[in-house]
Amino acid sequence: MPDIEMIVAFTLAAFIMNLSPGPSNLYVMARTLEQGVPGGLAAVAGLASGSLLHVVATVLGLSAIIAYSPIAYAVLKTAGAFYLIYLGLHALAHKPEVTGSKLVTENSGRKSYSRIFYESVLVEATNPKTALFFIALLPQFINPAAGPAGPQLLLLGLIVTMSAIPCDLFVTLFTNKAASLLKDNTILQRWQDRLSGTILVALGTYVLLSDSFSPEAATTVPESR
Repeated sequence: MPDIEMIVAFTLAAFIMNLSPGPSNLYVMARTLEQGVPGGLAAVAGLASGSLLHVVATVLGLSAIIAYSPIAYAVLKTAGAFYLIYLGLHALAHKPEVTGSKLVTENSGRKSYSRIFYESVLVEATNPKTALFFIALLPQFINPAAGPAGPQLLLLGLIVTMSAIPCDLFVTLFTNKAASLLKDNTILQRWQDRLSGTILVALGTYVLLSDSFSPEAATTVPESR
C-alpha cells in the first residue's frame, strides 16, 4: 500500500479539488433549494454512491472503455445531460399552491428522499467526466513497489469519494441557511423551484455542450467533479 505521507498529500489534494466549485456542488445546491437539508443530504448520499460505482469500475478496468471509446463516452454524456435537463424541467413545471399568504409545499409535488437518492446516483453514474477523472488522476499515485495496483486504486478512489462528502455537506448547510432567510417571503419562495430547476437545466446544457471526447482526455486530469 502507499506510504502514509503520500496518502495524506493525496487526501489534501482531493479535498481541495472537491471543495472547488463544480457541477456536483451546484446539483446539491439545487436539491437543497428544492427540499431543504433532507433533500440535500439525500443528494449527497446519492452522489457519493454514484462515485463509488466509478471507483469500482476503475478498479475493474471498465472505465477504460469510456476513456478510449468516443461512442461510449458520447452516449453516456448525452444520457446524463438529458436526464439533468429532464429533472430541471420537472422542477420548473412544479407550481406550489398558495393559501392566503402562505405557500403550501407539504406533500405538494415533493419527491421522496429515496427518489432523490436514486436520481442522484444516476446523475453521478452517468457522468463520464467522473470516470475520466479517476482514470487520469489515480494511476499517477500508484506505487508499483507498494504492491498490486487494484487495492491502491480502491483506496485512492475511496479517499476521493469520502473527501467530497464534507464539501457537499457544507454546500447543503450554506444553501439551506440562505433559503431559510427567505422562508417568510412567499414571492421569493416561488422562485426557489425555478432557481433549482434552472440550475439543473443549465448543468445539463453545460454537459451537453461541453468539449466532446478527445484522445487527450485520458492523459490529462479533467475538471473537478
